[in-house]
Amino acid sequence: MKAKTAAARGAKTARGRHIALFGGTFDPIHSGHVAVARAAERRFHLDRVFFIPSSRPPHKPAAELCAYEHRFAMVALACSAHPSFVPSLAEASVNGAGRRVFYSIDTVRRFRQKFNRPGDRIYFIVGADSFLHLQTWKDYAELLQLCDFVVANRPGFRIGALRKVIPPALLAPAGAKTARHSRVVRLRDTVVYLLETVASHVSATDVRQRVERGQSVHGLVPPRVEEYINKQALYRQALYT
Repeated sequence: MKAKTAAARGAKTARGRHIALFGGTFDPIHSGHVAVARAAERRFHLDRVFFIPSSRPPHKPAAELCAYEHRFAMVALACSAHPSFVPSLAEASVNGAGRRVFYSIDTVRRFRQKFNRPGDRIYFIVGADSFLHLQTWKDYAELLQLCDFVVANRPGFRIGALRKVIPPALLAPAGAKTARHSRVVRLRDTVVYLLETVASHVSATDVRQRVERGQSVHGLVPPRVEEYINKQALYRQALYT
């Protein structure tokens, strides 16, 4: 029995570390985010899922966001119930201030420097709608070659839509073992997976609007996040503090 256990540990070490990066504004983090991360954790046998709230995302003015400190606190509370979920400060401005805009390509490069042992594998979790706008991201072609993508599905979304976003030169040569109905798009060096096991209609916009109207968000966000929103009186005024 001891020999078998040792062999199992050795096999896990040999395969390297499997981690996922889940970035976003998380304004606030909600139950849909958690469900996607848990589904990805199960499917890809992830050792860690790093939740990375961005202090200054390129696609949204900072003035429209709740303060970074609050968004990170809510992510940390949501992660506290899941041992493999890690709240990350990778896109935090120095001392909570600064004008630097954070790009996904830079964040992935940093994690690749840290997770660079043989067998290490990095997945980038993103929603289907965001992936369809991937061509607007900084150095998106290089990003596609640095890590595997896990695209969270939505109703009516088809795998063919993913292929249209990917530059043809990056696709695996014809004849690669991928069925047309597969949930996988193989690139030369990486893979794009369609995660179809999650069906969530929760959105951060809906959560904010419900709080502003004085409605309950019970079940839409993790319990500790709901408590934090209520205690901090978040999303109840136009300009957040």
